Amino acid sequence: MKIRPVILCGGSGTRLWPNLKKHQAKQFIDFGGWTLLEKTLNRIKGSLFDAPIISTNSKYLKEIRKHLNKCKIKNYKILLEPAKRNTGPAILAATLIKDIPDKQPMLFLTSDHLIEKVGKFNIEVKKNKKNLTDKNIFIFGVKPYTPSTQFGYLITKKFKKNLNKVTKFIEKPNIINARKIIKKGGYWNSGMFFVRKDSIISNFKKYQKKIYRNTSQAVNKGNFRNNVYYLKMRSFNKNPSKSFDYAILEKMRDINAIKLNMPWSDLGSWKEILLMYSRNKTKYFTKKNTFYRPWGKYTNLFNGNNFLVKQIYVKPKGILSLQKHFHRSEHWVVTEGSPKITLNKKFFFKKPGESIFIPQGAIHRIQNLSNKPVKIMEAQLGFILKETDIVRYEDIYGRAN
Repeated sequence: MKIRPVILCGGSGTRLWPNLKKHQAKQFIDFGGWTLLEKTLNRIKGSLFDAPIISTNSKYLKEIRKHLNKCKIKNYKILLEPAKRNTGPAILAATLIKDIPDKQPMLFLTSDHLIEKVGKFNIEVKKNKKNLTDKNIFIFGVKPYTPSTQFGYLITKKFKKNLNKVTKFIEKPNIINARKIIKKGGYWNSGMFFVRKDSIISNFKKYQKKIYRNTSQAVNKGNFRNNVYYLKMRSFNKNPSKSFDYAILEKMRDINAIKLNMPWSDLGSWKEILLMYSRNKTKYFTKKNTFYRPWGKYTNLFNGNNFLVKQIYVKPKGILSLQKHFHRSEHWVVTEGSPKITLNKKFFFKKPGESIFIPQGAIHRIQNLSNKPVKIMEAQLGFILKETDIVRYEDIYGRAN
């Protein structure tokens, strides 16, 4: 039996755009000829998988159809949630679709994760398919490459031959605890699940009777037309808002981890997005987009919808002007060197891998006091992203306003 992929595609992506009222959800952002949803859809097109189910809301229906058409996926189902009730009811609703057999393996993916080694991921899925039962669930853990406060963690213990039983879930820790968790062998909780239909149903019946009752009614009394399930609003809206983790995973015992040691990111912050561009900058680099300045140079890597990604190169002893911007904010990640950063009346020395946010209107400067170059990845955010939006207060090259 093939694996039925379910793509959860309801997120709004507000974390990336705290000061912008109009913005794209993260899964639909064009990062340079591709989107995260497009990557996810292409990941499940192989012979291992059955036709996908996309769980979303009416706001995104047109955009999702456009993506399905671009990826040449003709056989699919879309499930529309009438209200946001978190991942618990969303996962159950997709599971209760009638043409899915009881023992069908189901792979639950979020639409906004970047997995750069798809073949390796699919090997792990195929390898663990035989271990699915009517009671257990497999969750994908990702080996951390750095301590992070943005993800939950899971702790595992070796069980039988190739099974890793999850012994503990840890909510997003502070940075000190994150380091301790990683030393103990902790993995990031990716939020991706691999499970049989009958296991999901039996666990909801056992631990979340109300959600099971309301969601069953919402599916059974809903309408299906043009490949779209319209859930019954009155029934679905009676559900409490509960994540799948809180509703089911924290209560059941038979949970195993599929450990992934590969590049993975949810691109949930501009730091992660900038590091992604840094890893892949040769794909975006062109000489015509490189501009030289007295302090060094910068290269425009990608001009997106209300954002611009640059790589800044500051030569030894190079100093940018003390400046501010009226129309944009900026995120910086240092990738080489140790620059001195001015932010209003404070000073910082940043190391490679460290980041800083420059709010709109803040006075700032980059200084390279060393004999080695400094490289910084920059994301500019705003509706106006022009070099003319600079007010210079001090400049050693005589360019102050």
